[in-house]
Amino acid sequence: MIFDFKTAGVILALTAPFVLLTIWAVTSAARREFKSLGQKALWMLTASIPFVGFALYLIFGMRRGKKPGAQTD
Repeated sequence: MIFDFKTAGVILALTAPFVLLTIWAVTSAARREFKSLGQKALWMLTASIPFVGFALYLIFGMRRGKKPGAQTD
């Protein structure tokens, strides 16, 4: 098996967006305020699941947490 720079570039181009989105999701969960610390930890763990965790957090978790300093009605 020959591993050249073209193959490495393709692999990097395919995985980089997922890595960046995962980092964004984990940091977003860390900054948001959830009902409990355990819930925050669970969403951070969920967001760190490769390739699908950021999507789960974006769809379900982001709405459950509130931005720091956000007013509640």
